[in-house]
Amino acid sequence: MTPRTRADIPHARRIVVKVGSSSISGDNAGQIGPLVDALADAHERGTEVVLVSSGAISTAIPFLDLASRPTDLATQQAAAAVGQNVLMWRYQTSLDRYGIIAGQVLLTAGDLEHATPRSNAQRAMDRLLALRVLPIVNENDTVATHEIRFGDNDRLAALVAELIGADLLVLLSDVDALYTRPPHLEGAERIAHVPFGDALTGVEIGSIGRAGVGTGGAETKVSAARIAAESGAAVLITATTLVAEALSGREVGTWFDAAREGHTATGDAALA
Repeated sequence: MTPRTRADIPHARRIVVKVGSSSISGDNAGQIGPLVDALADAHERGTEVVLVSSGAISTAIPFLDLASRPTDLATQQAAAAVGQNVLMWRYQTSLDRYGIIAGQVLLTAGDLEHATPRSNAQRAMDRLLALRVLPIVNENDTVATHEIRFGDNDRLAALVAELIGADLLVLLSDVDALYTRPPHLEGAERIAHVPFGDALTGVEIGSIGRAGVGTGGAETKVSAARIAAESGAAVLITATTLVAEALSGREVGTWFDAAREGHTATGDAALA
C-alpha cells in the first residue's frame, strides 16, 4: 500500500531508506546503531526494508590516513574498496542484535540503464527481500567514473525505489526537513507537505549535509523525490536522528505525495 499520509507508514509493504555519508561516518558513526534500531522495528512488523547507504569513501578516510575526502578518482576508488568493507561490518554487527542478515548490493548507473543488468538487479533484490534479508545498497565506487556517478546516492535511492516497486522512500540527512530557503538563513520555514507535481516555486533550494563529506544536497533530494513520486512511491525527507519517528508515522520532515498511478521508467529515460 502506498502511504497517503505519514500515519500510513507503519502499514507500508516495501520501504527504501537512504542515509547520507555525513550521517553515519566520522563523529556520526555512532548513529548507525539508532538507524539500525529503527530499520529493525520496521522489519519486525513485516515491512520489507532496503537501506541505500552512502559513506564508503568517508568511512575509509581515517583508515588510510587521509586528511579529507580524496578528490582524484583512483584514490576515491581505493577508499571505497576499504570503506565499504568497514561500513558493511558496522551495519552487520549492529544488525546481529536483531538476528537480521544484511546483503550487500553494489550498483552503477549503467546497471540500471541497460535491460539485462537492471532485470538481474531487480530479481536479486526481490529474492533477498523474500528471504527476509535486509539489502544494503551503495554505488559501486570502486569501478564507477565521474561520468556515471549518482551523486551521494539520492538518485540511486529513487531508482532503487522505482526498480523494486517501493511504497515509500525515506531520504535521511543532517537536516530535519526541506525549507523555504537554506535553514541557516533567517526566515527559513519548514515545508511540511509537497503535493504531487508542485514546482516549489519561490523555494530557495540550498545545500544540505556536512561540507566536505557528502556530495548531495537539497537539490538532489528534491530531484530524487520527484523521480520516486512519479513512480508511485511517497517520499519523506528528514534527519537521520528522526528516523525512528519517521518510520513510526510521526509528523516529521517534508512529505511528498506520490502520483496516483505510478509508472516505472526504464533505460535512458530513467537516467535522463
